[in-house]
Amino acid sequence: MKTLRAVLDTNILVSALMSPSGSPAKVYKMFLAETVVLVFSEEILAEYKDVLYRPHLRIPADDANKVLEAIRQYGELVEPVTSIDYMVDEDDRVFYDTAKSAAAFLITGNTRHYPEESFITTPTKFLEAHERS
Repeated sequence: MKTLRAVLDTNILVSALMSPSGSPAKVYKMFLAETVVLVFSEEILAEYKDVLYRPHLRIPADDANKVLEAIRQYGELVEPVTSIDYMVDEDDRVFYDTAKSAAAFLITGNTRHYPEESFITTPTKFLEAHERS
């Protein structure tokens, strides 16, 4: 079976930690079960770190530390090639470029922020397509 590779938009990682029974958490658990390889760049990891430690999110620092360490240790670090594709929000480009460069899925709750591409999907659609395989 081919290993699934995915880039998680920051909103998915935050949702996974804040709602442990939701679709984003199920996607993250696929990473923990080694059925999905999380692909990241240094810039993505820096954004994860910045967001996960924001006080208003109330994510315990211990949980954030464990998630970041797991991604760094078991994920796949990629140096993305910068695209020239139109982006609604330039801050999202790194996620798009990393997924595109790595031939990975981009899992996001904000699909409208990205170009229409077959590799961009929501957690629910990703799970529906891949839980059966």
